[in-house]
Amino acid sequence: MVKKYEDLEHDDGTVVRYRRHENGGGLVAAGAHVDASAHLAPTAWVDPGATVAAHARIGAGGWVESGASVGVGAHVATSVHLGHDALVGAGARIGSRTRVGAGARIAARVVVEPDSEIPDGALVRRGTASYIRAA
Repeated sequence: MVKKYEDLEHDDGTVVRYRRHENGGGLVAAGAHVDASAHLAPTAWVDPGATVAAHARIGAGGWVESGASVGVGAHVATSVHLGHDALVGAGARIGSRTRVGAGARIAARVVVEPDSEIPDGALVRRGTASYIRAA
């Protein structure tokens, strides 16, 4: 049986309570907002202050840090780390094992290849960098 709540201690010693999301079972912190239609894999987690919009998907091992936002219908694949205040636009696709840096912005409908490293503060639009392919 899977517990409905998990208390996790962060590096600074604070303890944050996470609840299991109804659609997929991923962990959602108090103060985060994940739409009921979004899907969170059981080993994904969303930190306080983060937002995951309607019909978005977060894959296994995905981590959405505080202040980050995942747009409507976006797909964040397995083992992706979205840094603090990062933004993934509506319908964007982020490939497995990608790291999106703090404050980075991924435009709507952009496809980011697996194993990419998006620097802190980057603005990623269609056709602007080697880690993108046409959607």
